[in-house]
Formats: sequence, structure tokens, C-alpha cells
Amino acid sequence: MTIGKGPQAFPRTEYLRRLSAVKSEMARREVDALVVTSWPNITYLTGNLTRMFSLHALVVSLREEEPTLIVRRMDVPGCIHQTFLERSKVIGYSDDYVGKVDKNGFDAVIDFLHDAGLASSGVGMEFAGGGMGGGGSLSAHAAEKFRARLSNARIVDCSKAVDWVRLVKSDLEIEAMREAAAIADAAIMRAAEVIRPGLHEAELAAEIVAAQVRGGPNGKPASGVLPPLICSSPRTGTSHILWSQDRLRDGSQINIELSGNRHGYVAAIMRTFTIGEASDRLRRLHEAEVAGLEAALGTVRPGRTCGEISSAFYRMIEKMGFKKESRCGYAIGIDWVEQTASLQNSDTTELKPNMTFHLMLGNWVDEDFGYVISETFRVAESGAEVLTQAPRKLLEL
Repeated sequence: MTIGKGPQAFPRTEYLRRLSAVKSEMARREVDALVVTSWPNITYLTGNLTRMFSLHALVVSLREEEPTLIVRRMDVPGCIHQTFLERSKVIGYSDDYVGKVDKNGFDAVIDFLHDAGLASSGVGMEFAGGGMGGGGSLSAHAAEKFRARLSNARIVDCSKAVDWVRLVKSDLEIEAMREAAAIADAAIMRAAEVIRPGLHEAELAAEIVAAQVRGGPNGKPASGVLPPLICSSPRTGTSHILWSQDRLRDGSQINIELSGNRHGYVAAIMRTFTIGEASDRLRRLHEAEVAGLEAALGTVRPGRTCGEISSAFYRMIEKMGFKKESRCGYAIGIDWVEQTASLQNSDTTELKPNMTFHLMLGNWVDEDFGYVISETFRVAESGAEVLTQAPRKLLEL
């Protein structure tokens, strides 16, 4: 028996629309084939959510309506089941390519390019990857392998070409983002329900993850989970760390960053909690950050730039006596961070409807003091549509 197609996140027409946009970019760069190795980009173009731990690639050809996905043979059934691709467009290579010094899965990809008559034309490569979890950057050894075995091809650096196509979402993608945001809201509010003195941080993480998996009040469960980032006193000046082996105490401050996930689309949220009353310093920083957040959101309009959004935020918090050294957000969508537009003063990217951003206002002031709040928003014709809806307040429990 053969495996059938699972429920598809999007209709075939949606994937063909995305591929058409990518092919237009390929034609502009005069490449006939594009070798996609970034996991988020493969998800975007096929719907595949299989976590592939061996080398893999998606080959997009101007000659073919559908791309070809080349993976380790054991991953073929999962890719057939999850993607919109016809069975013939998922090719598996044997374990003869696995764990060897002299050859690997990329040799199978190069063999396919030769067999398909694409080895003597313009071939685009993702040399520098994008995506927090998916990577996609080719090692120097891998890049050299492609150049050596495709000696008759004109190799073109197409790093992040697909990423920039992904920046403006379709209405179907926006709906997935809304569903992801509802999951994020449910998870952050579950944290508010369970935080108490004596609770082990691992127990808090378990409650959050369970809420992330179950999904939001709309009944849409998660399609995956990225672990929550949790830091409590005295670690509130840290960023990007997982839960510790500590227990929460009276007077503890807890900073949490987490996400909801639907079909690989991510919406993120950050909130700060205290067990008992917050300090005056924390209250003042919270008030400044919320004012800055609202100023930034109030600036969002199609035609404005990322730099204008960030400038509105920085001006407001500086007026209230605080500074933030790091950027205040980034594009978000498939995977947590889309490595394209950035909410920082130097970024001149023009906002367009259906771009989505994580307005990330984590502010790590000292090594032992920091505060977090954030929202995921969509650029709408009339301004910002804030997708995350949890109360925008300092949660004193």
C-alpha cells in the first residue's frame, strides 16, 4: 500500500502562486533552476513540515510547474503525505549517501540536476541561509562541491531570494498567523494561571508547552512547538535562555517569550510577571515600554518604513528616561525570525499590506534586570492589526 495525502494547510493554487513569484525572481536573475536548502523556504513552497536530519534540497525549475524535493529515502513517505507535490516530485536517495566522507545527500541533488538537463544553465544557490530554526546556509565544503560538480553551470548566489518573496503574506497565510497568535495568547495566559511560589521552572515550561500544543480557544491545535524562553530572578537581565533548575519564590520576576505555531507559521508574544508587587523601577520601565509600543504601532501604515516604526518607539522611551540598545523587532512568519526586514532605525524597507512583524521590546538593562513585552502584528491598509491579544500589562500575581 502507498501513503496518501494528509490534510493540506493550503490549496494547490496557493503554492503555485508562491512558486510563480519565486520563478519571476529566478527569471530576473537569469537562473533556470533554484536549489533551495532552507527549511522554512521549503515549507513555504511545498507545505512540508517533516524535520529532515539529513541533507536535502528543493529544486525549482522554470521548466516544470512543480518543484522536485530530494530527501533521504526514509523521509519520502512523510514528504509525500505532507506536501502538495505529486509523488514523482519527491525523490529519495539511499543511505549510501549518508555518513560518508566522500559523498552525501548533496551529491544526489547534483545528480538530479545533471539528469534533468539543468547542469549547464544558470543555477541559483542559497549560500547564506535564513530562518532561526531552519538554517539553510551551505558550508564551504558543500558550496565547493556544487561548484566543482556543476562546472558547466553559471552559479548565481540567490541567498534569501525566497525569504524576500515570503515577506508579504497572502490572506490565507494571515489566517494561519491569526490562529498561531490565538495559541500564543492561550499559552501566555496559562502561565499567568500557574505561576506561584514554589513552582519549578520546568513545571512552568511543561504547562506552557501543553497549552501551546492544545491550541487556542478557536479549537485549532498547534502544528509544532518551539520551546518557551523563561528567565526568573535573578536572571531577568538575560535573553534567549530556557528554563533553569530553580523554583519561583515570593518576589520573583518572570520574563517569558513564547510562540504559537500553525502549519509552520509562528506568532510570538512576550510578557513580564511578578509574584507580588512589582518594584518602582520595573513599573516605570513597563510604562515606558508600553508607551513606546503604542507609539510604534500607531506609526504603522503602508508606505512607512521599518526605520520610522523603530524611531517612534525609541523616541518615546527615551522621553520617559529609558533606552533600548537592541532592535525592536523583525519580520515573522514561517519559523520565528524571517531574516529580511528589521525594525531598526537603519532599515528603509517600505511597509506593505500583509507584512507581519514581531514588535519585540525585550529590554535587558543590567545583567540582573530586564523586562519584556511584545506583540505580533500585521500591516493593514488602515494601520496595524495586532494579532496577539493578551492583556498588555505587568502581570502581578
